[in-house]
Amino acid sequence: MDILDSCGIPYESVPGVSSFCAAAASLGIEYTLPDVSQSVIITRVAGRTPVPERESIRSYAMHKSTMVVFLSTSLVEDLQRELLAGGYSEDTPAAVVYKASWKEEKKMTCTVATLSKTVREAGINNSALMIIGDCVTHKNYMKSKLYDESFSTEFRMAKTK
Repeated sequence: MDILDSCGIPYESVPGVSSFCAAAASLGIEYTLPDVSQSVIITRVAGRTPVPERESIRSYAMHKSTMVVFLSTSLVEDLQRELLAGGYSEDTPAAVVYKASWKEEKKMTCTVATLSKTVREAGINNSALMIIGDCVTHKNYMKSKLYDESFSTEFRMAKTK
C-alpha cells in the first residue's frame, strides 16, 4: 500500500477470512472459552526478520493464553523450546493446520512436547500455522452467559424461573 500510495496508484483493500479463523473452524474449536482462555496472541517466531524482545515467544508463553503462530514451521524446534521455557507444560494441547480452508488442508493435533515431531513427520515446512493452548482440545468448559435465558443483555430481559 505504501508503494502504491507513493506512486499515486489507486487501490481497494478487500478483507478476507484470516487463516487463523479458518483453522479454528476446521478444527471445530473456539479460541476463547470461559474459564479456559480469553485472549488470543497472534505472532511468529523470530527468524531472519527479528521480533522485539518484549514480543518474543518466551515472553508471550508466560501468559499461557491461546497462541496462534504463523510463518514458523521451519523454525518449529525453536518454537517448541521457547514455548516450554516460557511456561507452557509439555502436555499443553497444540494443533498444526496446513493450508487452512484449501482443498489440500491438513490438520493435526498434538502437544507442545510433540509439536516439532508432528510437523516434521507431516513434512510441513511452510503454509501452516500452529495453535497452542487448552482451547485446542477443551470440551468441558463453562458455557457463555450471553445465550443463557437467565442472563439479561441489551437485547432481552432475563427469564426468571
